[in-house]
Amino acid sequence: MTAIAPKPATTTTADQPAVLLYTRLRKSPFFHKSREHGVKAYSVYNHTYHPRHYGDPVAEYWELLNGVTLWDVGVERQIEIAGPDAFDFTNYLVPRDLHKCAVGQCKYVFITAPDGGIVNDPVLLRVEENRFWLSLADSDVGLWALGLAHAGGWNVTVKEIDVAPMQIQGPKAKEVMVDLFGEDILDVKYYWMARRQIDGIDVVISRTGYTGEIGYEIYVDQVSRNGEHVWDRVWEVGQRHGMKVIGPSHIRRIEAGMLAYGCDITLNTNPLEVGYDYKWMVDLDQESDFVGKEALKRVKEEGISRLLSGVEIDGPSLGSYNDGSMLEPFPVSQSGGEQIGEVTSACFSPRLERNIGLAMLPIELAKTGTEVVVHTPSGPRAAKVVDKPFIDPSKATPKG
Repeated sequence: MTAIAPKPATTTTADQPAVLLYTRLRKSPFFHKSREHGVKAYSVYNHTYHPRHYGDPVAEYWELLNGVTLWDVGVERQIEIAGPDAFDFTNYLVPRDLHKCAVGQCKYVFITAPDGGIVNDPVLLRVEENRFWLSLADSDVGLWALGLAHAGGWNVTVKEIDVAPMQIQGPKAKEVMVDLFGEDILDVKYYWMARRQIDGIDVVISRTGYTGEIGYEIYVDQVSRNGEHVWDRVWEVGQRHGMKVIGPSHIRRIEAGMLAYGCDITLNTNPLEVGYDYKWMVDLDQESDFVGKEALKRVKEEGISRLLSGVEIDGPSLGSYNDGSMLEPFPVSQSGGEQIGEVTSACFSPRLERNIGLAMLPIELAKTGTEVVVHTPSGPRAAKVVDKPFIDPSKATPKG
């Protein structure tokens, strides 16, 4: 006769259960450096531990707005596409016309599926005529591109390379970069790149970042060997300018209307639903074919049924998004009825002094001023649709 184990008398749900540190998950090349700075929370991004904050996401937000910050974003794995067919194949992967992307230029791109869904939204760097890097968001694009290249007989090599970036972001970022590389680093234009060295180590500098603030990314060559040395050098120089190490500031990226793959956009989201502020991301008039082109043409002809919109949400603070305050999307209804949409990212903006978020809504309710109800864990709240981005819609700040 099999004994039946007694049921526990009580159960306990931990508010913030730990993320196990062990051998199975990958480590960023800067993993041990970010730990030295006291990382308090990780998520898993591209199968890799990703520092999310160092104890106070709101304090980190103010450091980003007022000073200069250093980020471990080694999770942004670099997939290189190279070879005789590299341009044509990469142009086939993305809806943007890469004939408009010069060598040395960067582009924010969507990678689309046959039905028009979004596979990933990387920053693309055209490092040579027929060599591209995809600085990935959180999905397995390397496998996707490898499969397409093999199935299509493209004469390309698709591989993950030993290169990874760190970010330097904030209004004092230029001062740090000048100390590292000299005055001519300021000649690098927004969404362009340049090659430099740090203590004899090759790096690529791009004028990019996930903040809506002035920023740069430093892509370190042979990063598994050189990453910690470059980190230490950047940190040493940054101390002259009050540099702080922080995680990705989701408050600031939500203010800027920037997308987070896996919540705001997924395979079930097509680029035309993301919002009219991203309409330049798809070039349906180009001569070249790309994955999902016919599907997106049909979507454009028929019209979209939903749209990612900005919302302001009443009530007390909804947190900083990356503090564990938003476990699931918030359902959206009209007048408390059936769910008609969802808030995909939300936070309290300290400088706007209100809750803001991104919400996927039926197109008929996406008009500015529409009133809706957002169902948060603390109860329903009144909300209204507003224009996004919430701050700096012309992106004048990062271009400055």
